[in-house]
Amino acid sequence: MKSTAVLSFLLLLSVSSFASDEVVKKETIKPEEASITHPEFGTLVFEDKFDRVESQELKDEPGNGWATNSDLHAQGNKQADLRDGHLLIEEHADAVHSAVVKHAFAFKDGTIEMKVKFSEESDVLRINLCDYNEKSVHAGHLANAIIGTRQVTLDDAKTGMMNLNIQAARENKTLSEEQKQELRSKSKEIPYQVSLNQWHQVYVTVSGDRISCTIDDQEVGSFRSPGIAHETKTWIRLLVLGSVSIDDVRFWRKSQ
Repeated sequence: MKSTAVLSFLLLLSVSSFASDEVVKKETIKPEEASITHPEFGTLVFEDKFDRVESQELKDEPGNGWATNSDLHAQGNKQADLRDGHLLIEEHADAVHSAVVKHAFAFKDGTIEMKVKFSEESDVLRINLCDYNEKSVHAGHLANAIIGTRQVTLDDAKTGMMNLNIQAARENKTLSEEQKQELRSKSKEIPYQVSLNQWHQVYVTVSGDRISCTIDDQEVGSFRSPGIAHETKTWIRLLVLGSVSIDDVRFWRKSQ
C-alpha cells in the first residue's frame, strides 16, 4: 500500500464526524473481566471467537458488546457480518466513512490480539486507540496501527493529524514549517507484505509512549511518540477500507 493511500485514509477520518455524545453514551459497555494472565501481555479482559449466529441478515448484529457506525455513516446498511465463526467487516457502497466496529477497553498499557485476513491488495485495517473524553482531538483519536497488504503504519494521532489545533491550521492553510516538520515525525511507515486469503496473527502492543506491531510472530516495527502514552484509552475501534475478516480477538491489560 502506498503512502498516499494512508494519507487519504487519515484525511477522510479527519473530516468525518464519528459519533455524537449521545451515541457514545449508549454504546459504552464495560468488557467482562477475566482471570487469565500472560507474563508479557498482562490480564485478559475480553475475548471473542465470533462463534454465534445473527437473528437476521439486513442489519449489523455483531453482539458481545461490539458497536458499529453503520447507522451513522452507511444508511443503516450491514457492514459487520458474522460468517462461519469469524467477523467480516466490509464497507458498504453507500457509506460515507470507512466501516467501523468498536468495543470498550479501558487501559493504559496493553495488547490487542486478533487474527486478520485480507481478500484484496487494497484492503486496510486500522486498529485505533480512542478516548472520547479527550477534547483536544477529533473523535477521540489517540494512536493507530494501520495494517495494509504491503505496509504497516504506526502513528500518534493525539499530537499529530487528529489534534484539533493542527486540523484548524490545515483547514486555514496556516500550518507553519515547524508544524509541518513536527507532523512528519508523528508516524512511521514500515514496508511489510502479507498474503491474501490467509489468516495472519496480529498483536498491537502499547507500553508507555511506544506502540509496536507483530504479525505472524515477527515484530514488524515500533514507534514512540508522546500521544501514545495517553493515560485513559477507553475504546478499540477497527476501521476498514475494503473488506477485512477478523477472528479470535483478545484484549490484554498490562496497566490501567
